[in-house]
Amino acid sequence: MVYEIPQYCLRAYALFYAKHGSREQFKQSELDWIVSQSMRKKIFSILLKAGWIEKVSRNTYRCLEPEKVIKGLVEFKVPDIIKEAKKPYCFTNLSAIEIWSDYSYVQRGLERSPYFIKVLKKDLKYWKEFLNQRNIPNYVNEGSTIGEYVILMPSDKIISADKNGLKTEPLKKAMKTAKENELYSYAYSYMRKKYGAASA
Repeated sequence: MVYEIPQYCLRAYALFYAKHGSREQFKQSELDWIVSQSMRKKIFSILLKAGWIEKVSRNTYRCLEPEKVIKGLVEFKVPDIIKEAKKPYCFTNLSAIEIWSDYSYVQRGLERSPYFIKVLKKDLKYWKEFLNQRNIPNYVNEGSTIGEYVILMPSDKIISADKNGLKTEPLKKAMKTAKENELYSYAYSYMRKKYGAASA
């Protein structure tokens, strides 16, 4: 997965790519006369972790193609990342409809990709830190940005069901939400046909 990087790392990547492209290898020592040893280690650590460069041998590296990096920045990451969480959660509202309808209803695109996730109020700090560490923009109850982001919905309790490895609101709740909004009538029809009228 590719993540956003700070400006000083972007400049380092630009320097490496301008000098070496994506085929030639380079070493950390290229930054010796520019930044301190601790800063050099930090830059390489961030670039590696964020997926902008790759390690070729014990002390040599190579840049990923800028095209791959840019495409990687807008890939959908949240469904995989959320599985690493240690606290309870469940996809809710439109995200639950999306999951239960097997993505017959899709609310996202590269330009705007919101995920609505219910979390316990007492765990809100954990979730903000969890998402911030993974460079996922997040908001409480409402917000918006370009690309992928999470809307955290604090709650006193969470009731969830498992659907394809993701914790989501129970089917009945997702169907009720879909039924109440004409915009999601296709998803509602799909779920009703797949799971039966008794689920509604």
